[in-house]
Amino acid sequence: MNEVLNEADEKMDKSVEATREEFAAIRAGRAHPSMFSKITADYYGTPTPLQQLASFTAPEARVILISPYDQGAMAAIEKAIRDSDLGVNPANDGKVLRCVFPELTEERRKEYIKVAKAKAEDGRISVRNVRRTAKQALEKLGSDGEAGKDDVTGAEKRLDASTKKHTDAIDDMLKNKEAELLEV
Repeated sequence: MNEVLNEADEKMDKSVEATREEFAAIRAGRAHPSMFSKITADYYGTPTPLQQLASFTAPEARVILISPYDQGAMAAIEKAIRDSDLGVNPANDGKVLRCVFPELTEERRKEYIKVAKAKAEDGRISVRNVRRTAKQALEKLGSDGEAGKDDVTGAEKRLDASTKKHTDAIDDMLKNKEAELLEV
């Protein structure tokens, strides 16, 4: 039974971490290299993450400079960024790509908050799915006679407490992201 609970806890931790990474990709007032973490470029016929193709620097709050390791990948990187949902058009000077992020409008901030809420809900759904799977495993242990009813009930209570802890963590991250997005 402890094995089921520990496995569920680990999977819930991973769900929370995945949600945290999703939130990092949502842009607030400052440009950040992690915004490019989910973007892939077609590099010699293979979708490759931009982090493997170039280095990123942020010389100013709203500017990211992208220096490709291979100049041949410049066009593919530029196209991938242009096609992404970041809403920037990279300027190519032959050596580096310069992405200047526009100041966030009120409307754009509200859109980003909607995106953040959707990602938070995805994270909570993921945590609840892990809970459902673990609960079924616990019930199976009880019905197979490997554990008593009291043990299963106690384990389910611990599972519910763990689920609440993880969903609360996602809610806290959402609250912080909303505050960050509304900050002018």
